[in-house]
Amino acid sequence: MSLAPLAMRRSRWLPAVSICTFAAASAACSVHAAGPTVELKGKRFDVEIADNQEARARGLMFRDSMAADHGMLFLFESSYVQTFWMKNTRIPLDILYFDSNYKLVSVQERVPPCRSDPCAQYPSTGPAQYVLELNSGMTEKLGAKPGDVLTVKR
Repeated sequence: MSLAPLAMRRSRWLPAVSICTFAAASAACSVHAAGPTVELKGKRFDVEIADNQEARARGLMFRDSMAADHGMLFLFESSYVQTFWMKNTRIPLDILYFDSNYKLVSVQERVPPCRSDPCAQYPSTGPAQYVLELNSGMTEKLGAKPGDVLTVKR
């Protein structure tokens, strides 16, 4: 299944979940869409979709935890070297970069929260169109490696 059409259709079948975050003592509420499930190495994850600039910039910021079977899937319009950072992200993550065919290009494992400015940057080693963030250590637990394929399901 192609994620690009899925992202365009998501309002028809994906429920919205309101999540409020607090930054600089003021509340800033945003809407995250509950998303499809993805499967990697036989393990299924419920993912939130980040398919626009605002959602991609916010990512998993200001969260204190994430369920073991959850993640966030970032959708980009085209493939290029992606660079992520962990500013305002409180939980350590694995960042998995996939090409336009959902093939794993590279992984940044056990990426710690950013504790000081400027934050470290974590680039893909090649062009990627999709990026999956999972809890730290999940890549190792799954035995995922470049060349593995991500499957998207409803």
